[in-house]
Amino acid sequence: MSDLTTVARPYAKAAFDFAVEQGALQEWHEMLAFAAQVANDDAMQGFLKGAVGREKATQMFLSVCGEQLNEKGQNFIKVVAANGRLIALPAVLEMFSRLRADHDNEISVDVTSASELSDEQLTKLSAALEKRLARKVKLNCSVNPDLMGGLYIQAGDTVIDGTLKSQLSKLSHTLQS
Repeated sequence: MSDLTTVARPYAKAAFDFAVEQGALQEWHEMLAFAAQVANDDAMQGFLKGAVGREKATQMFLSVCGEQLNEKGQNFIKVVAANGRLIALPAVLEMFSRLRADHDNEISVDVTSASELSDEQLTKLSAALEKRLARKVKLNCSVNPDLMGGLYIQAGDTVIDGTLKSQLSKLSHTLQS
């Protein structure tokens, strides 16, 4: 994946800069999401990695995408294809999404709890995280009963482990020292 990240970075940055310049971030995000979905398809991956030439692969890719791509989006795909990088489109989308989130001053936060959180709890958690992280927060919640209680929060490189399991482990370690 790190190899694809390196390959995807300049394409994502170029697409993002162009989208910002044109005021079309949402449109470009949708086009890249569709193109990444096409590139992720098993049949298309087999075709892209197959023995056919780049030009034929590009034509096939663009015909599958159809009207989901505007003229600029098609030109972008042609450039990516000319360099044999269509397979990296999912990584391009991921990097584009990160650039967009940074641009929008937004962060995606993964929250794992022992039980489902109520709407009131989610609202309070979101407000507290927005204050702490100084960004708009988008919560991705999941439930893991093995945590026993509390929350495990991950926002980028920041991790807040407030689970009961973690607290008991710390207490046990402290008592043993």
